Amino acid sequence: MAISIDLVADLGESFGAWTMGDDEALLDVLTSANIACGFHAGDPRTMDTTVRRCVERGIGIGAHPSFPDLAGFGRRAMDLTPDEVRTDMLYQIGALQAFASAHGTTVAHVAPHGRLGNLVATRRDYATAVVDAVASLDPTLVVLAQDGHLADEAKARGIAVGIVGIADRACRPDGTLVPRSETGAVIDDLDELVRRTVRMVTAGIIDAVDGTPIPISADTVLLHGDSASAVDAAVAIRTGLLAAGVDIAPLNQVLEARRTA
Repeated sequence: MAISIDLVADLGESFGAWTMGDDEALLDVLTSANIACGFHAGDPRTMDTTVRRCVERGIGIGAHPSFPDLAGFGRRAMDLTPDEVRTDMLYQIGALQAFASAHGTTVAHVAPHGRLGNLVATRRDYATAVVDAVASLDPTLVVLAQDGHLADEAKARGIAVGIVGIADRACRPDGTLVPRSETGAVIDDLDELVRRTVRMVTAGIIDAVDGTPIPISADTVLLHGDSASAVDAAVAIRTGLLAAGVDIAPLNQVLEARRTA
């Protein structure tokens, strides 16, 4: 049976007159999109436009909620209480749901952004707060997460999980991401990106910075859209996966195939 994988990128991260990434070009490569909800990037016009473009192409829509850190692009740690995390999740997901409804569609998944996305893998209280928000708002939402507390908590509560494989970020032997402040945290060599992604998807292995092989069963590959080479990287990765015999499919199809395999 052929291996299938979803391709997702963080989109809608412009704000006002400031533009981040080439969303239009990335939309031709993806099957799903994580859409910024206004706390780290995005604004009502950007959210509306991004949702509309996803609907036009049949791309799955996901909320990309963050710490309330617009100045730091959601990449700074913030000392929030779990209840603040929970209510911030409700606020942001609900905002995207409004735009989805206006365009005749629904939000399909939730993928915490940036520093929050890192911490929910290692902080059980934050992971529980995110799952509490999802469970109370719409338990049919899929939670996108790396292996860790968020994935474990969602599964324990009966919420579907899509495991994220991050193609362009170096990781430590324990599976956590190398902080962006450290040299080599972001991988931008196209050949290496393709090699890592194909190995991750077909062999279920990603290499840590020290060469340690880390097992991973990814349902979706995350392609960051905020670098100058993002589109070239996305196209190269998609081309490399197809050449390796991998089917590119929407997240719901990938998860259904896993359930029935």
